[in-house]
Amino acid sequence: MSVRYLKQLFKPTSVAVIGASNTADSVGGIVMRNLLQGGFTGPILPVNPKYQAVQGVLAYPSVAALPLVPDMAVIAVPPDDTLNALRALAERGTRAAIIVASGLGWAAVKPDVAAAIRDTARTHGIRVLGPNSLGVLVPGIGLNASFAPQPANKGRIAFVSQSGAVCTSVLDWARPKGIGFSHFISMGDMLNTDFGDVLDYLGSDPDTRAILLYVESIPLRRNFMSAARAAARNKPVLAIKAGRRNASQQATISHTGILAGSDLVYDAAFRRSGMLRVYTIEELFAATETLSVMTKPKGERMAILTNGGGFGVMGVDELDEQGGTLADLSPETIEALNGVLPATWSRGNPVDIMGEASPERYAAALKILCAAKEVDTVIVMHSPVATTNALTIAETLIPVIKQSRRVSVSTCWIGDELVRESRRRFHEATIPTFTTPYQAIRSFLHTVAYRKNQDMLMETPASLPTEFTANITIARRLISDALAAGRTTLSEPEAKALLSAYGIPVVETRVAHSPADARTVAESIGYPVVLKILSDDISHKSEHGGVRLDLTSAEEVEQAAQNMLARLSVSFPEARISGFTVQPMRRHSLGQELIVGINTDPIFGPVILFGQGGTAAEIIADRSVTLPPLNMALAAEVIGRTRIGKVLQGAKAHTAADLESLSLALIQVAQMTVDLPEIRELDINPLLASPEGVVALDARVVLAPYAGTNPTDRLAIRPYPQDLEETFVMKGGRPVLLRPIRPEDEPNHHVFVSRLTPEDIRFRFFGLVQELPHSQMARMTQIDYDREMAFIATAPDTDGRPETLGVVRAVTDPDNETTEFSIVVRSDLKGAGLAKAMMVKMIRYCQSRKTKTMVGQVLKENTRMMTFVEHLGFRRVRMVEIDVAEVELDLQSARIEGVPLFD
Repeated sequence: MSVRYLKQLFKPTSVAVIGASNTADSVGGIVMRNLLQGGFTGPILPVNPKYQAVQGVLAYPSVAALPLVPDMAVIAVPPDDTLNALRALAERGTRAAIIVASGLGWAAVKPDVAAAIRDTARTHGIRVLGPNSLGVLVPGIGLNASFAPQPANKGRIAFVSQSGAVCTSVLDWARPKGIGFSHFISMGDMLNTDFGDVLDYLGSDPDTRAILLYVESIPLRRNFMSAARAAARNKPVLAIKAGRRNASQQATISHTGILAGSDLVYDAAFRRSGMLRVYTIEELFAATETLSVMTKPKGERMAILTNGGGFGVMGVDELDEQGGTLADLSPETIEALNGVLPATWSRGNPVDIMGEASPERYAAALKILCAAKEVDTVIVMHSPVATTNALTIAETLIPVIKQSRRVSVSTCWIGDELVRESRRRFHEATIPTFTTPYQAIRSFLHTVAYRKNQDMLMETPASLPTEFTANITIARRLISDALAAGRTTLSEPEAKALLSAYGIPVVETRVAHSPADARTVAESIGYPVVLKILSDDISHKSEHGGVRLDLTSAEEVEQAAQNMLARLSVSFPEARISGFTVQPMRRHSLGQELIVGINTDPIFGPVILFGQGGTAAEIIADRSVTLPPLNMALAAEVIGRTRIGKVLQGAKAHTAADLESLSLALIQVAQMTVDLPEIRELDINPLLASPEGVVALDARVVLAPYAGTNPTDRLAIRPYPQDLEETFVMKGGRPVLLRPIRPEDEPNHHVFVSRLTPEDIRFRFFGLVQELPHSQMARMTQIDYDREMAFIATAPDTDGRPETLGVVRAVTDPDNETTEFSIVVRSDLKGAGLAKAMMVKMIRYCQSRKTKTMVGQVLKENTRMMTFVEHLGFRRVRMVEIDVAEVELDLQSARIEGVPLFD
């Protein structure tokens, strides 16, 4: 997590080329030529002892001989000389380098060289891009520090690729289409600079409107997720993930069906970070244009307006195939259209207004659709005919489209020469325009998917339907006993005991050691029962004949047990049989069999799977994946992405299940991944969901010893840090809980802000604010604990409901150098010691993260706050504005234990 020296990499004032050459087709020659022809205005310094001049520019024999310290250098020497060149640059004080050399083999062939490059970069504080990087192009400053075969157009899109070949192809594809770039970055092998670092830089770059990624792998999951979520809040971030079908992936023991490095997991990571995933280069740029200029639809209901019925039907087919929603036109809308359209119009959606439709007919119909409450977006299609003019229709519709505020509108002028000028006019008017119904529909669905992903970043989750406290002591004892015994799986009774420890309902399960014992146990439980084999060696009992359902008598139970033993002695003679489990038979008439699982992805760590369960779970493959931790909103989202999720909601003739209990079960499973790092796989199949709740009928847990020190390091997203909760007693004796803020705090945060005095508001926000919009409040309550922290003080009010009393916040830069604080406490609580307690807590927290400096801004008239922070050790460093002072605290030397309470 660092943007240190990325400015020198992407906006250098001088560039050296180590290995610059006069040989035209050499890498050093191409890099030098590109720099000279790109229009870069700073010094370009070729380094090569063989030449006095390179391409007309005075050359230098070594880095030490350079007349100035270059901001950035391109290293274009053979692999064996790369490390020496980097060390020479680092010793000279250069802060950024691009290594274009390939063939180093890095981890596989020359791990020592790779490690030495990492060490040099870390020790000397030099930013390295590559190796195997094509280079960097920043057209806005004329920088072409690459060996790309052609330059890039200037624009506001940043393209970041892990593949140099993809870079050259995209450059060639984009130039004739007039697509321009703010940055064009080839990442290479990412030894020192990864996607997360570049996303941090581009996310705050004012010249970049959208960020496009070509991804093959993610080396640092936490850095990537944090940076992607931060960048996606500011601008569209889109990604292509290559390698979606990996033939080397191996299936896991459990039925969860998540493969190592699974594409499902990447999909979940992109969605969770607020990004949009696409699958082709054309989609990437089309979606970028659409998201940049199209009014974001507030819903998914689409209307199609067309003069060609066949193209309208093609659009509907694509919409249906991709899971989109065709708007059902109301009788009022149809009646309004009857008034402006000929009797032969389609009288439905798509709205076919006939081939000879005039500009006036198009405009009248579009105005009605834009006013229809049942329509969220309209795609206007036109197929050229001899009796109408495509350009006139386009020019007539442009002002109508511009006036539409609630409904988003895009256009699809089908053809080439006859409609080329029309599409140019739409483009000039910043109206999305496409050449085929397929492109138009897919682009609309991109906006829908993007909106949903953004909503996930901003959505306030519901509170848990019931609070649960896991019995972690029991859970850890079950796991430690199994590992101590040399076992890597829990037995079915142990697995169910683990679920029970986390509050997940399980069906009663008893162990029987022999067929006769099974008969006795079944008698005590009552019929019908389920009989299962108990063996650490049999992962999937039903596949080996180790499960019998609906046994209704003692004789059936004993005979079934004997038959299992006989069958397994032949088909699975090496299996060690511990006995049987017996449990009541649950009828499924109103319930659905589901699967809930945990698996460990090698890139993103623990992941949660949900889908349709039962013995055919892998065949049906109706499943979705998400990353822990979860809350009610995220749990509901992962359920809703499956077909079985629609059934659980009560679709058609099905009875709705208790979705709150199901969501809670997913949260409880996700919490296991946080607390219990030894769980490699967990498989609840089936989890029976009904209107009465959920119950686990079977479970399997796979274990592995955990050698790490912090279990949360395994997670792609840092979970809620419960260990930071503590109680503080204010003057007067009222206890308050000081804890990190949670997304669920948003409603109370609105109430808290509404009760602040005008003076509190002015001192905190430097202006009068009546209320904060949901988007801003969500940003304040849904924080990335890996990058920022907000502690709130909360206590029950007189009615026993929790209320927020104060909040202190610190946002840290990606380099962990400086954190900026803000604090506000309710006016009626000032003097109770709460403000000091909260500031001390935040200072200690930032010190624990080894942040160097804490800064803040204080209004000049806020003398009370200035005195307060100066008592804590802050000092005034400068005036930001005429009435705003900046204060600073050296966290490395601050000692706050002896500071008196501020009254």
